[in-house]
Amino acid sequence: MEKLKRKVDAKKIIDNPTLEELRKLASHKERTTKYGSASYISRMRNRSARATFIVECEGFEPGVDQQGMAPEKALDLADQVHEFLKDKEVIRMDRQLCLHSSCSFHCRLYITKDFASIPFQWKNMTFEPKNKDAEPDFVSIYVPEWPQRIIFCHPLEKVTYILGPDYFGECKKSFLRKAMFAMKERGGLGFHAGSKVLRVKAPDGGLRDVGFIMFGLSGTGKTTLTMHDHGLAAPEKVMIRQDDVVLMDERGYCYGTENGFYIKTEGLDESQRVLYQAAVSPHAIFENVMVLEDGTIDFNNVELTSNGRGVILRSEVIGTDDKIDLEKANKIIFITRRNDIIPPVAKLTPEQAAAYFMLGESIETSAGDPGKAGQSKREVGTNPFIMGPEAAEGNRLLEILKANPDMECYLLNTGSVGAQPGREGKKITIGMSTDIMKEIARGTIRWEQDPDWGYQVPVEIPGVDMTSYLPRNYYDSDTYHELVNKLRQERRNWLSKYKGLRDEILMAVEAHGN
Repeated sequence: MEKLKRKVDAKKIIDNPTLEELRKLASHKERTTKYGSASYISRMRNRSARATFIVECEGFEPGVDQQGMAPEKALDLADQVHEFLKDKEVIRMDRQLCLHSSCSFHCRLYITKDFASIPFQWKNMTFEPKNKDAEPDFVSIYVPEWPQRIIFCHPLEKVTYILGPDYFGECKKSFLRKAMFAMKERGGLGFHAGSKVLRVKAPDGGLRDVGFIMFGLSGTGKTTLTMHDHGLAAPEKVMIRQDDVVLMDERGYCYGTENGFYIKTEGLDESQRVLYQAAVSPHAIFENVMVLEDGTIDFNNVELTSNGRGVILRSEVIGTDDKIDLEKANKIIFITRRNDIIPPVAKLTPEQAAAYFMLGESIETSAGDPGKAGQSKREVGTNPFIMGPEAAEGNRLLEILKANPDMECYLLNTGSVGAQPGREGKKITIGMSTDIMKEIARGTIRWEQDPDWGYQVPVEIPGVDMTSYLPRNYYDSDTYHELVNKLRQERRNWLSKYKGLRDEILMAVEAHGN
C-alpha cells in the first residue's frame, strides 16, 4: 500500500532558519516581556488528545486507550495536505533528540510560515543534528490553519500529521511519541518521566551517585521534585537531567531526549527559585501566559488558561550539568496524589512496580477538571503518548526490573493522609517528599510489610515522626477496610482492560495477610 509522504513540496521552503530569523518571522504575534523574552498566545491552549489517532497498519496493534485511523483515510488526508501546501511558504526545521552515539534521532518538522513561534520554541528544546540533509528518522508535518482539528501518526513510517491545533505541545510531543515507540522497538521502553542524580554520603562515609526517574501525572509534583535540591549541601548535591521523557534500555540506562524544560508557569514565583530564575531569562519563551502592557509577567493570572507554559534552557537551570543521560535508574519513583489511605512512601516489589506503572494513578485536580476534582484519575505509565498495546509496556518493565535486581521502585504520595468528609487529613509537604527521596538515596529508611497491600511501608525515616502519617490511625476499622476494598476494586477494574498483562502484575494489587 502507498506510504504517507515524508517530504513537503511548497511554493517556498524556508530551510532551517536561525533562532533570530524565527523570532523575526513570529514577531507579528509576539508580546515581549520586560526581561526581553518572547511570549505568544495560541488559539488552543492544550493538546488535542481526543483528536489524535494512530494509523492502523500491518505489524502494529493499537492499544486499548488509543484511537485508530484507517490507512485509506490517512492517505486521503495527507494528499489533501500536500495539495494545500503547494501554494504556501513552509519552514523546514531539522533537530535532534538525544545525544548518545548509540541512541539519537534526527527529526524534521515542516510547518507553515505564519506559525514560526512553534519551531522557535522547538529549536530551543532540542539539539543540532549531525547532518541536516540526511534522511530523518522522524517527520512531522504541521498545518495549524487546517480547518479540521485532527492529528494522526503512522507508528512504522515514523511520520505525524498535525492539522488544526496551533499549540506548541503538539509539535514537541509528536517527536517524543515516535522516540518512545522507537525505543520499545529496540527492546527498551520510553517513559514520560523526569530524571536526576542525587550525590549522597554512603554508610562508609564516601559519596555515591544515585540515579532517579520519576513518573507523575499533572498536578502530582513531578516537576517540583525533579528540580528540587533536597536541601543537600556540598559535597552532597543534585544533578538534574530531564523533566519530560527518558528512553530506558534493558540495562536500566536512561537516555535523555531534550535540551530544555517545558514548564507549567501557573503560580511560579521566587519561592521556586530554580525554575523562576530560568523563567526570567531573556532566553525563555512563553505560550499562553499573561503578559501585561508594560511587559510584566503575571504568573498568577489564569484568564488565558491554567496551562500556561514556558520553554527554558537546561543550561540556565541551577543544578544541571553537561549530561542528559542517567547511567542507571537506581530508584524508580511512581508519584501519586491521594488524600486518604496511601502512605507518604511505599517500597515495591518488581511485580507491584509494574502494576503501579500500569495504574498510573492520582486524583483529578481543580486545574485539570474542576467538576471531577478529588476523583481517581489513571493513565498507564502516566503517559498519554504510548503507541501499541499498553500491557506490553507493563510486561516489559517487569522483565527489565527482574533482570536488574539493583533497581528499586517506590510509590510516593504527595497528597495527604487520613482525609474524609469534614477533615482534610495530614498534608504531606514538598519538604517531606524531598526528604524521603534523599533518605531513599542514602538507604536510611527502615521498612515493614503492610498487611493490606503487601508493599513495604516505613517504620522509621530520619527526622520524620511516622505516627502521624499512618493511614490506619485516621479511620475506624470498618471505614478503613471499606476504603481499601473500594480502591482495590477500582484497580482491578482498571487493570482488567489490558489483555495480555501478566498474571503476577494483576495479582500485585490483591490482598496480603487478610
